[in-house]
Amino acid sequence: MHTINTGKVWLVGAGPGDPDLLTLRAARLIKGARLIVHDGLVDPAILSLASPDAELVSVAKQRARHTVPQDAINALLVREALAGREVVRLKGGDPFIFGRGGEEAEACRAARVPVEVVPGISAAIGAAAAAQMPLTHRDSASIVSFVAGQCKGLAEQDWTGLAGQGRTLVIYMGVGSAEPIAEKLIADGLSPAIPVAVIENATRSEMRVLRASLAGLAGLIADERVKSPALIVIGEVCAAQEPAGLRALALEAQS
Repeated sequence: MHTINTGKVWLVGAGPGDPDLLTLRAARLIKGARLIVHDGLVDPAILSLASPDAELVSVAKQRARHTVPQDAINALLVREALAGREVVRLKGGDPFIFGRGGEEAEACRAARVPVEVVPGISAAIGAAAAAQMPLTHRDSASIVSFVAGQCKGLAEQDWTGLAGQGRTLVIYMGVGSAEPIAEKLIADGLSPAIPVAVIENATRSEMRVLRASLAGLAGLIADERVKSPALIVIGEVCAAQEPAGLRALALEAQS
């Protein structure tokens, strides 16, 4: 049995990047935290909200190379909480959408560590809003699906019906796998001409919204040297004309 000195873990969503899009609860927890375990893609402006006395521990992950294995992250959270510390586990977007928050919550519960989830604006919702690109629209899409583009067994997964007429598909972590993703979708019957958009650094000052067809997706990412954080959106909602203000911001960021 654990002692009454057991601490607590908060799984906190940091949102899509802009500190102004944090929930009030997330901002209060960050400012009051003494230990923050954070993802690599959490914006430095959000980390700067922490107290100067706070200990910041990065568990950044990179494609094909996890700096800290997930099991080690789980163990870290549990160990620190059992030592009586209150831990803010800060995750980009929302903890329960491709954030492995479910695994971390399970590890805490298994160790009888109190755990609480503070939701954040997901990367997809934040990126679409910043790009003024509705993921659903009465004229073009009544269904939206989220998938992970970087995962084991990608080629064997069945994505049939996730994109196409009346549907929007949002792909997380797909920049490095854009070519096989496009080939997979086209082989499953999706038109090579369907519009796509790549939203890079969503909600941040350097945000870019890049557009092409599905057939040109990989070339667009290579030519524009797109880097994470970035989302791929596929569907007719991407065909809408980009607001002039966003074009001006994109040009300013590139100059």
